[in-house]
Amino acid sequence: MMVDQFNRLDFDMILMSPPCQPFTRIGSQKDVLDPRTKSFLYILDILPRLSKTPKFILLENVKGFETSVASNKLIQTLESCRYTYQAFLLSPTLLGIPNSRLRYFLLAKHQPDTFCFQTFHQILEHFPDRDSTDLRPTEASSFNQTLSTDGNKNKQNNSESCADSCKSQANMTLLYKLETSKHLKQKQNQNNNLSMQMIQEFLEEGLQDPSPYFIPPKSLLRYALILDIVGQTCRRSVCFTKGYGHYVEGTGSVLKTASDVELALVFQSFQTLSEDEKLIQLSKLKLRYFTPREIANLHGFPPEFRFPEKISLKQSYRLLGNSLNIHVVAKLIKLMVE
Repeated sequence: MMVDQFNRLDFDMILMSPPCQPFTRIGSQKDVLDPRTKSFLYILDILPRLSKTPKFILLENVKGFETSVASNKLIQTLESCRYTYQAFLLSPTLLGIPNSRLRYFLLAKHQPDTFCFQTFHQILEHFPDRDSTDLRPTEASSFNQTLSTDGNKNKQNNSESCADSCKSQANMTLLYKLETSKHLKQKQNQNNNLSMQMIQEFLEEGLQDPSPYFIPPKSLLRYALILDIVGQTCRRSVCFTKGYGHYVEGTGSVLKTASDVELALVFQSFQTLSEDEKLIQLSKLKLRYFTPREIANLHGFPPEFRFPEKISLKQSYRLLGNSLNIHVVAKLIKLMVE
């Protein structure tokens, strides 16, 4: 699309999500040398030449974009076009959602309009309050700090089983997942954070047929010691990627559906067991993948959201892995337009 074609359009907001492959930490990190950045660089090139500059810009990408040449070009373009801007590194956990999904966001507003909060050159790692000058990262938003005392007491007992499980893991050798005591302590702290919702609040009620989601025995044997296993009363899960359900390692948490089995006991003396004995132990946990609907719930998709019937399970996971958390984006848009 040429500049004159853009000038015929009447729009106040640009939402951008450039391809992340040139910037992701597990990719080649070719940055602006990657052909997939061409469309983004083209927008930066024509933005100063538009007769009507969009009032708002929201950009999203992976962690790593903030140190790229493409990011520097974006900032230079915004400054030349007289935009006020603020960059963020945010995760849904800030809103009490038990899923780590760290993403880079940038809000820009054309001057003379200003934001309802003070802007800084630093990348903020929390949602700012109105007219806030506080740069300290926060564990959860003010929305979650208003949880009632009675509600916290009711949730305390439900969270004990997951917290106890983490404590028992801490007493194991460092063989399990090759984790350190620091990693286990971090998980324990997350599960004890009552401002976070529990995983069970995002699960499908009355799942008719869970069999497609159970982890195959071959995968269990191969990846048992590196799975990120969470229970229904846990208050944490790791980022779900587009390879979830297809690849096992590093693609997202798996769910322990057996509530009466301790994780530490299953993995006790695990390496000394035969393959058949290992499978017997692992089967006690009833480990399964999260369903696409459950991941969509964690992403904030509304209950009426459905994938088309022709979309396969693998395609659903890929689409969700490339998705954003709706609650995070909604809060950012609200901050931008207020």
